[in-house]
Order: sequence, then C-alpha cells, then structure tokens
Amino acid sequence: MSEHNDVGREGEALAANFLQQKGYEIVDRNWRYGPKEIDIVARDGDTMVFVEVKTRSTLAFELPQEAVTKKKMKNLVEAADAYMIQNNIDLEGRFDIVAVLNGNPPKVIEHLEGAWQANDLL
Repeated sequence: MSEHNDVGREGEALAANFLQQKGYEIVDRNWRYGPKEIDIVARDGDTMVFVEVKTRSTLAFELPQEAVTKKKMKNLVEAADAYMIQNNIDLEGRFDIVAVLNGNPPKVIEHLEGAWQANDLL
C-alpha cells in the first residue's frame, strides 16, 4: 500500500475514534457505491451522518477541508442517497467533514458539522 493510502487510513481511524468520543455511533466505514466511497457513516441521535475525512501531512498548501470539491460533494450525496435506500433508513441525513493533520501525534484539527447540504449543489 502506498504511503498516501496509509496516511488516509490512519486519518480515517483517528476521525472514527474522535466521533465515537463525541457520542456518535459508527455504522459503516469505507462504504462503496460503485466508484464512490463514503469514508464514515455514523449516527448522531436521529441523524445519519456521512463523513468525508481529509488528512494532510502538512498545512503548507491548503487546509484538508479545502480539498473537498463540489464534485466530491455531489458524489457523496449520491452515495449517501443509495446508502439510505439500500439500508431502508428513514432519518435525516447530514454531511460532515473531519480534517486531520497527520503530525506527531496525529490529531483532528477540525470537525465541520453540516459542511454542506444536498440542495446547495443544485
């Protein structure tokens, strides 16, 4: 596995642990819908939360959350819709971003709850 993938997997594990400590129930990780992937699916009370995790080794070029493009957001909305249908879930959905800095030690630098709405992308 490439170093890039290792950094991403470590960031996702850290983000999942961070969310659990905040009281979220981790329901699924790395769920795929064709080529689209949801890093973390969690439940926060009566809300399904679809989390994009962005991990960076350095903040020299951009903040991790700045790498979530409109195309990525649209892909996540489509995958989240499929997830809800396939699992027969009738709850509100929310899209979060967890930004991780892979320092020593790695740390979550920001959790953006409700980072975007599906209808924002129309």
